[in-house]
Amino acid sequence: MSDKTTQDMGTGSVRKLMVRMAVPAVLAQVINLLYNIVDRIYIGHVPEIGGLALTGVGLFTPILMLLTAFAMLAGAGGAPLASIAMGRGDREKAEQIMGNCFTVLLLLAALLTVVFYCASPTLLRLFGASDATLPYAVQYGRVYVLGSVFVLIVMGMNTFITTQGFAKTSMLTTVIGAAINIVLDPIFIFVLGLGVTGAALATILSQAVSALWILRFLTGKKTVLKLQPRCMKLDPDVILPCLGLGVSSFVMVSTESILSVSFTSSLARYGGDVAVGAMTVLTSINQLVTMPLSGICQGGQPLISFNYGAKKLDRVKEAFLCQFGTCVAYTILFWLLLMAAPGFFAGIFTSDTALVEYTAWALRIFLAGAFSVGFQISCQQAFMALGQAKICLFMACLRKLILLIPLIFILPHFFADRAMAVFLAEPISDILAAAITTAAFFLFFRKLLKNGRAAQSS
Repeated sequence: MSDKTTQDMGTGSVRKLMVRMAVPAVLAQVINLLYNIVDRIYIGHVPEIGGLALTGVGLFTPILMLLTAFAMLAGAGGAPLASIAMGRGDREKAEQIMGNCFTVLLLLAALLTVVFYCASPTLLRLFGASDATLPYAVQYGRVYVLGSVFVLIVMGMNTFITTQGFAKTSMLTTVIGAAINIVLDPIFIFVLGLGVTGAALATILSQAVSALWILRFLTGKKTVLKLQPRCMKLDPDVILPCLGLGVSSFVMVSTESILSVSFTSSLARYGGDVAVGAMTVLTSINQLVTMPLSGICQGGQPLISFNYGAKKLDRVKEAFLCQFGTCVAYTILFWLLLMAAPGFFAGIFTSDTALVEYTAWALRIFLAGAFSVGFQISCQQAFMALGQAKICLFMACLRKLILLIPLIFILPHFFADRAMAVFLAEPISDILAAAITTAAFFLFFRKLLKNGRAAQSS
């Protein structure tokens, strides 16, 4: 292809390309994080009701995660395959993949809006909402769900901008939305007195603007892959491999929903509303660890996928090692900060003294294994970039379904402080999953490089 960015991915300096791709992606993830936490920061500081309102909004997290998971089913599955097709020089196939994924996202958005709007009160009760927190959870949730179509377009289609090499444009998607959200939040929450309803309204309006930005770019002149009606007709031969690869991302994110329910229901039983509120804050802090890692891997994915498709295995190896080293260094440094000043991070989200103290105590337990997350995510996302759907699916299940969720229910039987035991499940599963995923990837990668070089020499 004649596009300069595409040529660079196959011939330019891998390290410079990684920086050029990853820095905007990391900034985009950090800014995107504001979508998830800025509401909570404002709500947590509302006088008198801040603690309860924050807990209520946190109970919506499982539904939020499910919306993200369905977006990733199409987006995270389609983008690497589109990139591999570009590496092979098949632009038509890449555009078909993107168009089919867009159609699936629209169909999913329509279905999920109806289901979650009607079922929100029942689901939130199951997630651990009490009589005091349920009204805030329902108010926030139902307004947010009405904007599901914008959420799915932003989360699912922005990956196709990144995979073409337009990292800065992808970053602007989240910059624009986050800026609007930050401005509208205090206006809707405090000035107009809309409370948690205003927070949700600000978020979906900002997501709507981001969605329009994405569609304008993908149908415009600057994009390499163009979103066209002729490519939107669903073709099983095109969409099924995308969904097959995307299942691992779907499982990885959707299990966050199951995980959130497991945590909140157990903590509601053993620690009450203050423990559930602490979990809301800890989830937000944990995103400070994981979302920049996603940005680093988004920068590495086009390089790994394109060069894998082009059979340039030395460049694949160099791109992965750069991604791996950056992820590991970041998590270790951030883990040291968390362990040194837990009260500072807890205080960002709420002014409730009791909640800050409890969260600071729980943070050192819950995030004790955060240093290992960089190992796991960098290797798991590299499997995804190489199109290894089956291995991705297993690794997505490993940490949460096989290790973490069972430990949440098993460990409290062995400790006097049962709430502490629930928090302890997180670091144990983090460390075990990181060790297994890293070992599995390096064994697979060594075999891949060996076979590839043998094929080239023959």
